[in-house]
Amino acid sequence: MQYRTFFLMTKGVVLAVLLSTATGCMAMGSNNPLGLRASWKEEVLLHDGQKIIVERSQTRGGRHEIGQEVPIAKHMISFSLPGTNKRITWESEFGMEPEKSSLILLALDVVDNVPYLVTTTAGCIAYNKWRRPNPPYVFFKYDGKMWQQIQIREVPAAIKEANVVIGTQRMERHLTEYSGPVPTDEIKKINAEAKNPNVRHLRTFVRDPLASSLLCPPELTGFKAPFPISPPGGTNDGK
Repeated sequence: MQYRTFFLMTKGVVLAVLLSTATGCMAMGSNNPLGLRASWKEEVLLHDGQKIIVERSQTRGGRHEIGQEVPIAKHMISFSLPGTNKRITWESEFGMEPEKSSLILLALDVVDNVPYLVTTTAGCIAYNKWRRPNPPYVFFKYDGKMWQQIQIREVPAAIKEANVVIGTQRMERHLTEYSGPVPTDEIKKINAEAKNPNVRHLRTFVRDPLASSLLCPPELTGFKAPFPISPPGGTNDGK
């Protein structure tokens, strides 16, 4: 029963809510009407009511079954720290290779002039790579030079919900049609359309562990042991 619940949850997340990432049983091909790279801007509402403009882009590539969409290979964001000209970036690469983070952005916020990210893993291989966090989030804090992974207890309580579009593959064409930034209200509307109850925690964050039926089963590993990797974008210097 738990495996079936997980399968339905995963299908809903990967196919309807989040990025479709490359997995092992895929072949080369191409089916992306927008080309290999798409970019857009989003008006992101911070916890204190401020709004910042975030530039987002994603590049497609990698293995996939013939006739399927080309999966997302890399996703990047860029923004200016409020009140400054300091430009900060973050990126995530997707794939089975250990060095690829395979993280999906859920929220970007700034508390006391410090940027924070809330992400989640793209599939069970990534979940095991990041040591099976529960709640299933991976958090980062920008220390002025690079992104550092932090624990949930270090995340400000003011960060409570997703404030960026979390279905970027499904909504890619729609997002790139905007002549300006995607408005905050539209971001909320897009995220609210994900009705699957098993992914509510991706829209409104939880602090307590989730039931095991909502997580990847332990037998679905893909690595002999949890593989420690550096935070994605760890060399970003904010230039």
